[in-house]
Amino acid sequence: MRPTPLEPWIAAKTGGTLRRWQLDRLNETLDRARRSPFYRSRLPAGVDSLEDLAALPLTAAADLRAQGTGLVCVPQREIARIVTLPTSGSTGAPKRIYFSEADLERTVDFFHHGLTTLVRPGDQMLIGYPCGTPGGLGALIGTALERIPARSIPHGPVTSYQAAAELLSRTGCQTLVGFPVQLLALAKYCAAQRIPCRVRAVLLSADTVTQAVRSGLRALWGCEVFEHYGMTETGLGGAVDCAAHAGLHLRENDLLAEIVDGGGRPVSDGTEGEIVITTLTRTAMPLIRLRTGDQARILPGVCPCGSPLRRLSPPRRRESGPLSLPEWDEALLPLAGLADFRLTLAGSTVILEAEHPDVLPPLSAQEVEEAVRSLVPGGMELRIAILQTGDRPVLHPGCKRLIRREGGGRPCGGSI
Repeated sequence: MRPTPLEPWIAAKTGGTLRRWQLDRLNETLDRARRSPFYRSRLPAGVDSLEDLAALPLTAAADLRAQGTGLVCVPQREIARIVTLPTSGSTGAPKRIYFSEADLERTVDFFHHGLTTLVRPGDQMLIGYPCGTPGGLGALIGTALERIPARSIPHGPVTSYQAAAELLSRTGCQTLVGFPVQLLALAKYCAAQRIPCRVRAVLLSADTVTQAVRSGLRALWGCEVFEHYGMTETGLGGAVDCAAHAGLHLRENDLLAEIVDGGGRPVSDGTEGEIVITTLTRTAMPLIRLRTGDQARILPGVCPCGSPLRRLSPPRRRESGPLSLPEWDEALLPLAGLADFRLTLAGSTVILEAEHPDVLPPLSAQEVEEAVRSLVPGGMELRIAILQTGDRPVLHPGCKRLIRREGGGRPCGGSI
């Protein structure tokens, strides 16, 4: 088993002295961040060790919404891309994340080397993320694939199972990257319609990846399943699985990751907590100790692939309320006739909408109820609706899966 391709890439970037390199970049970042109105009075000019990072103030998502350009450290002419992130369940201002050309290039560089974990020269990869915006996620992946070199098949999120399956079969794509639940539903469609595919490997990101998704894709396509963790705030790229499938190797030359407890204090390796990210090389909008809201552990020891790079356990949402979305994923996603589902809390009632495309095997309310009966909290009522949806995804066209609350409450959980 070869080590993650991030190992030689990061070694070449850092000269083989990673921690020294990280400290130097951290001090450069602190100096740069102090040019912004928000960080100017919050940060020291520098620190003496990486451990000193824990004494610096945390940055919250609310800070990003409130500050806007108050976090930008370069002139407007150097901004190459602005990503606007709506705030779920809130009427407040959206978050806006700013990137320079150099920031985007570093992301492409990370994608290039990370993708070689599963993409071979000459492969074709179907891209299941939006591809039409220059500098957007799909476009950056496409640029990274050119450097392998491999061919990108820009598709975007699934809007028709038939069209996506026919493209997959016609082009003979060996690899895919996309949203976990959407790709599992596509694999169910291919199996139900007996559409031949040559998928060798799938990379999943932008949502929690549960065992039901992994095992379902392996069974239906006979493919190897890889996982990536990142968010717009981390520069899209964050950490990626290797062939050992024993945790996600961090992009340590560009990011410092901490795991903290509820009070924002770092915890020891192996202990679960919230992921906090500090950027090391971002120029337009450096972020210091950003709370992500996602939960994970730093896995102790060396990866079975042989790399000493730090690894995250597969991240999951921070859960709130009486329901856990990953538990419902594990119960419902193995059902052959179910493409997706949505949970809504309405007082003491759990409303479960099960999406059933008529191109998949039959799905009954009784089958759904039996799968989730043990997950309904005591004293709560379960109400099930089977949505006959035809050939296209309906419940999550934007692919952001959350537990909703009726009556104006905030959704439970977050996104990965």
